[in-house]
Amino acid sequence: MVQTILFGALQTGVGLSRDLNAGIIDRFRSLPMSRSAVLTGRTTADLVRNTSTALILLITGFLYGFRFQNGALDAFLMIALIVAFGYAFSWVAAFVGLAVKDEETAQLAGFLFIFPLTFASATFVPTQTMPSWLQTFANNQPVTFAVTAARHFALGSPSDGAEWKLLLWIIGLLIVFVPLSVFIYKRRV
Repeated sequence: MVQTILFGALQTGVGLSRDLNAGIIDRFRSLPMSRSAVLTGRTTADLVRNTSTALILLITGFLYGFRFQNGALDAFLMIALIVAFGYAFSWVAAFVGLAVKDEETAQLAGFLFIFPLTFASATFVPTQTMPSWLQTFANNQPVTFAVTAARHFALGSPSDGAEWKLLLWIIGLLIVFVPLSVFIYKRRV
């Protein structure tokens, strides 16, 4: 679910880049609205889309027999945390999409940071099996925290505070990339 939400978050940057190149943003500029409304609207729309995707994945999992081990509250917390992580990454993608010239480059640039974060994490293999230099990176990056927190909420496995570390990453990403995205947006339009 974490990987799917991250890939969904990339669409924010691709969509913004496409809208800039197609002249849609120029049309928005003629309307009496805040300049940051375009970014807020796009990231919020993608938040809704990612939430829908998470719910579809969850329903599909239930149809195939998956059950949360710790009840409805943990299910809600897992989805909320993963979707919030996707929302924070959509602001990273917004920055990337605004910084590059076209949507193909936005997608490529997004993959350049999503793939290392996904594959150098606890998503597919335990980090203990990685070389020591990679373990250090994998054990301290947000995808590992997201996956570990999701497993904790879904299966009751130990989290070692991953949910709180992920929350700090979410807050940090938003603090850095919301203003950067607004700044670069104002410079581009």
